[in-house]
Amino acid sequence: MTDAPVYALDPSYYSDPKIFETEFKQLFTSTWQFAGHASQLVQTGDYFAFELFGEGFFCVKGEDGQIRTFYNVCQHRAHPLVNGCGSASKLTCPYHAWTYDLKGQLEFGPNLKSVEAIDCRKIRLTEVKTEVFLNFIFINMDLESNSMDQWFPGVRDEIEQFLSDWSSLAPVEWIEINENCNWKVSVENYSECYHCALNHPSFATGVIKPNTYDIRPQGYCLRHTTEARTGKSMSYPVNKSIPHANEYSSWYLWPMFSFQVYPGQVLNTYHWRPVDSEKVVVWRGWYTKDGEKNETIHQLAIQDRKTTVAEDIRLVESVHRGLKSRGYSPGPLVIDPKFGVNSEHSIATLHSWMREFFKGQGYSDQY
Repeated sequence: MTDAPVYALDPSYYSDPKIFETEFKQLFTSTWQFAGHASQLVQTGDYFAFELFGEGFFCVKGEDGQIRTFYNVCQHRAHPLVNGCGSASKLTCPYHAWTYDLKGQLEFGPNLKSVEAIDCRKIRLTEVKTEVFLNFIFINMDLESNSMDQWFPGVRDEIEQFLSDWSSLAPVEWIEINENCNWKVSVENYSECYHCALNHPSFATGVIKPNTYDIRPQGYCLRHTTEARTGKSMSYPVNKSIPHANEYSSWYLWPMFSFQVYPGQVLNTYHWRPVDSEKVVVWRGWYTKDGEKNETIHQLAIQDRKTTVAEDIRLVESVHRGLKSRGYSPGPLVIDPKFGVNSEHSIATLHSWMREFFKGQGYSDQY
C-alpha cells in the first residue's frame, strides 16, 4: 500500500486573471518583498523611489541611521514626494511644499499656521514595515506580519557563514530577464533541479555535482545545497582557502526572492516582478566588495546569461504554453522520500504554500 500521489496545481492558478488579481492585491502585499540594497543609502537623507505592485514607495536613511520606507504620496493632495534617487535633509512635496522630516512627520507647509484646526503633529507619511536583511532592504505592506527571521528561520545565520564579507558587498551588475510566463512557472523551474542534467549542461558539469543536489523546506524558505565541481572541470577559478569553497547554496525566500552563493563566496540574487498573469521580469544581481568591477564575476555573469538563463527562458515559456493546452491535466509529482536531485518535493512544498494562501481566500482546486 502506497500513499496517494501528489498532483501539481490546477492550470487555472497560472492562467486565470482573477487568480493573479488576488495574488497582486493580497499575496504580494502581505509577504516580504525586495526593495533595494543598503549601499544605495550611505548618508543621512539618502533616498530612492521605486514602484511595487501598483504602489509607489521610497526608502530613506534617517538621522538615527535607520532605513525607513514610506508610500510615495504626500498626505495633503496625494502628489509624489520624491522621484528617482537623491539626498535631502527634509522631504518637501513639489506640489505645495508641505515638508516632512526623515521619519515622515509633517513639520510645516505654506500658510498652515493660519488654520488653527490643522495639527502638524497628527499628520505623518504612511510607513510600511521595513527590514534590512544582510544589507538587503525588504518591505512588507502588512504591518502585522511576522519578521523575516520568523518567516525564514536560520537563513540569516547560514548566509553569514557562507559569505564572510557580506557586509562589504554591493551590486556590481544587474541582468534583466523578460519571461513570457506566469511568475509561478519561473519560480517552480528555479526550485527544482530534476531538469538540470538534461537542460543545463554548463551548470551541471561546470559548477555543481547534480548527484549531490538537495532541496529542503526551512520555514517559507527552500534551501538548496550541493557540492561543487573541482579542478579543471570548474568553469571559473575558485579560492579554495575560504570556507565553503567547494559548495553551492541557495536560499529561495517565498514568494519572489533568492540568494545564491556560488563556490568561492560569489553572491548572486534573483528577484521576480510579475507584470501580469502571463509575463514576469526576473532580475539577476551580482555583487562584489564595494561594488568594484571584477572580471571573473563579469565573465561568470556572461556565461550564466548565455547558458542557464537562456535555457530557462525556453523551458518556462514552453511550460506556460503547455499549461493552457486542452490536452493537459495536472500530473503527479515525483516525490522521493529520500529527497535528492530527482525529486519534486520542493514543488509540492511550493504548491502547498499556494493552496494554503488561496484556501484563506475561499479558493481551492480538486487536486
